[in-house]
Amino acid sequence: MSQAVRRAPFDRPLPVSPVWLLLGTALLLLLIHRLTAEFAFFPEWLNLGLRQPFDQFQRWVVANRTTHWLFAYGFGPLSRVVDRLIRLTESFLLWLPWPVLVAAVFLTARRIANLRVALITTVSTLLMGLLGLWEESMATLALMIVSVAIALALGIPLGIWTARSDRVERLLRPLLDAMQTMPAFVYLIPVILFFGVARVPSLIATVIYALPPAIRFTNLGLRSVPEEALEAARSFGSTDRQILFKVQLPLALPTIMAGVNQVIMMALGIVVIAALIGGGGLGDVVLKALRRLRVGRAMEAGLAIVFMAILLDRLSFALSQMDRRRTRHPGAFALFPDRWGRFEPIAVIEIFLDRLSELLAWPVRRLEAAGWFGRGAYWLVAAVLLLLLAVGSFALSESTPARFGGGTVWSGPLIDFPEEWNLALSRPVDAAVRWAQVNLYEFARIGSWSFGTGPLSDFITLFVLKPLTRLLTTCLSWPVVMLLALAAAVSAAGRRLAIGAAIGLVFIGALGMWEDAMETLAQVIVAVALSIALGIPLGIWSARSPLVENLLRPVLDFLQTIPPFVYLVPVIMLFNTGSVPGIIASVLYAIPPVIRLTGLGIRQVDQAAVEAAESFGSTEGQLLRKVQLPLALPSIMLGVNQTVMMVLAMVIIAGLIGGGGLGYEVVYGLAQNELGRGVEAGIAIVVMAVIIDRLTQGWAERQREAVNL
Repeated sequence: MSQAVRRAPFDRPLPVSPVWLLLGTALLLLLIHRLTAEFAFFPEWLNLGLRQPFDQFQRWVVANRTTHWLFAYGFGPLSRVVDRLIRLTESFLLWLPWPVLVAAVFLTARRIANLRVALITTVSTLLMGLLGLWEESMATLALMIVSVAIALALGIPLGIWTARSDRVERLLRPLLDAMQTMPAFVYLIPVILFFGVARVPSLIATVIYALPPAIRFTNLGLRSVPEEALEAARSFGSTDRQILFKVQLPLALPTIMAGVNQVIMMALGIVVIAALIGGGGLGDVVLKALRRLRVGRAMEAGLAIVFMAILLDRLSFALSQMDRRRTRHPGAFALFPDRWGRFEPIAVIEIFLDRLSELLAWPVRRLEAAGWFGRGAYWLVAAVLLLLLAVGSFALSESTPARFGGGTVWSGPLIDFPEEWNLALSRPVDAAVRWAQVNLYEFARIGSWSFGTGPLSDFITLFVLKPLTRLLTTCLSWPVVMLLALAAAVSAAGRRLAIGAAIGLVFIGALGMWEDAMETLAQVIVAVALSIALGIPLGIWSARSPLVENLLRPVLDFLQTIPPFVYLVPVIMLFNTGSVPGIIASVLYAIPPVIRLTGLGIRQVDQAAVEAAESFGSTEGQLLRKVQLPLALPSIMLGVNQTVMMVLAMVIIAGLIGGGGLGYEVVYGLAQNELGRGVEAGIAIVVMAVIIDRLTQGWAERQREAVNL
């Protein structure tokens, strides 16, 4: 029985032509708008008034934080334990001589990946110090290590439980969907209620935000283990525990490690945002610099965050690929592509690297040949080298008694990263910003038309964003906007989604956030339209040109590695603050999925269909419009869904630079200690995210059904 037949009667899309549906909807909306013009604003009497109870609860928490049993025996001890873990980790990283940490990164990457990755990660680590942000980077890294460890300690067992129980999977699926739908900002609101402001609530928010990938990938990996392997293990009398630890987990390890990579990158994204509630580290440097409009300092911290993202991404990705990594064939280059061998300097460098590698690998081979330590011989040699380097660093440094708490403080060029090595990028960047603001604001004028960042910002604001915001907030009454959403939901997935969307929109209005939500929706619409207008043509171009695909791949990889918070730094260089830089940052952040999935969808079109169209004399344009795009539409819609959700998340973060809407409400509530205001805005963000996510998923599902996928 087909899926369309199995659908419930209230979940079936209406069998109406889209043209007639739009025409009828427009006429109906015109009539309703005439009748409801006096209801331009959401009625105040429907306001639930959640702000006051939450503010009262916040005052009660502050008054009883030291006396109530819930904090004295629950959140208080938990907070102290977590804070102790963070402090110990940070103290160890700062106590460790910086050459030892850099060498440890190189040796680890060299073992789990290759020389290229080892050099990339080592240079990334060094650049964090060269930017003068070594201590701040270690503070962020300490928060990352503890939060990822806790997230994996919770997520992997839950993933195993989910894989072994269909009931648990059904119970957790909607919760995980909701957790992955919510923008990162929203996680900061509830944790400050129970943990206050500092690094502990930042870590708790990070763990919650990064938990879903650990659960989902572990569940997926275990469920993907071939049934033949499980039956073979059972036939030999293995217990369930033996099957889990000796069969399922080893075979699922690549998928689980891919989940670890996702956990790390998501954790880094929110750890930086957590500077809003006292998370410290690099995020705090960016936040303070943005508030003071010190773009150069913000750029330095943003680059340090990017280098940390590259470091963690490359290491975690290499761990996920260890079982699939091929051994380098004899004669292959370790650093440069093999085709560069015709250049003599490249060949000389590769010969030198081979000789050096042979020299360093000699003690490892001797230990392995003697049968000592087995595969652990490399790590033993690496540990000895790091220990010798640490002893030498301390021997060449000075020690002084600590002023507080006893102990010894070590200092010297081999302990603290040398300040004289600082690249000092802030001054040239600030000078470039001043130059750009003067020379790029309006760099050309042709007749009555002017070109530059200022005219572009004014055009988007005056002729696109403000009219759309005015249309959604004042020109169209709230019942008309709601009917538009209902029509979109019915056409996308049926009456059930329409009912849910209506309830969600009424709830947003009852929170007192209707106008802010419509302002956010206007920003999302503009950013998504720009992302699609740029992303789909680039995806088509990359699918039809291998050269373009190869050029775009590193750019898209770089854009997807950068935490969203960092996108705010370069845009304010050219566009100052406001909604427009937030929209441009959203486009940069959200455009990679639509480019990648458009190109992937076109490349995966059945070649037989393409050849059939070509045999009938179709031109390149006809082939694209009538064959490739229709068949690739499900993949394109999936990319649009991801783009929409990423735009929404970025538009919310843009509240930090005056983006307005719900994001600004959350930022203002956190900054002014008005928890009720932040909670109302956070709930409205979640409801809007769920509605938009379900709408775009419904459209993607309909396209898959249309092409029988």
